[in-house]
Amino acid sequence: MTLKTVQLRYFAGIREAIGRGSEAFATDAATVAELRDALLARGEPYASCLARGRAVRTAVNQVLSEESAPLEAGCEVAFFPPVTGG
Repeated sequence: MTLKTVQLRYFAGIREAIGRGSEAFATDAATVAELRDALLARGEPYASCLARGRAVRTAVNQVLSEESAPLEAGCEVAFFPPVTGG
């Protein structure tokens, strides 16, 4: 198991729930889905705002990404609620 550090960014309600806008996180996750699972395992407040039943969008290096997107050391992963407009 090789750990890599990724930069996490949180926006809008997720940032408010977690209480910070960003953090460095050491993980062995290979994909966004595995990273999200690792964050959920940290417990509250991550467990409630990133729960599987909640609509959460992700971006890797500022590109909207699916949960199957691969992670590399030093990448930036952003979590944010869906944006609506009109």
